[in-house]
Amino acid sequence: MRTFASIDDFCAAVGTNLGESPWMTVDQDQIDTFAEATGDHQWIFLTLSMVPVMLGETFTVDGLQAFMNYGSDRIRFIRPVPAGSRIQASATLTSVEETPMGVRAVVSVEVRLDDDGKPACIADLITLLIR
Repeated sequence: MRTFASIDDFCAAVGTNLGESPWMTVDQDQIDTFAEATGDHQWIFLTLSMVPVMLGETFTVDGLQAFMNYGSDRIRFIRPVPAGSRIQASATLTSVEETPMGVRAVVSVEVRLDDDGKPACIADLITLLIR
């Protein structure tokens, strides 16, 4: 877990890798629960919904009032994540922009399986860090 002491320290990390999450196993119960909760039986979207949990285990920024999902850009589901697969997220801070509410950050995320093949998902996630 990488910890940034402040928003300014986080902003100084633009262009760097923020770290990698621990490996987690996607089991059939998670797939079924996701489908039941969302009514979406296209289980490929479960991969993206797990990213906030994985990023929460990758880095943190101290001194925030709030950390808010602002949106997403460029999401690609490259290959499925079958039940029983282990996945890991790698995050890179792509850009930051000051806003009246705080800092809007773009974090590029790659979710990969433990077989060293192509990533399962890549996405640019936009987060608002509120001072």
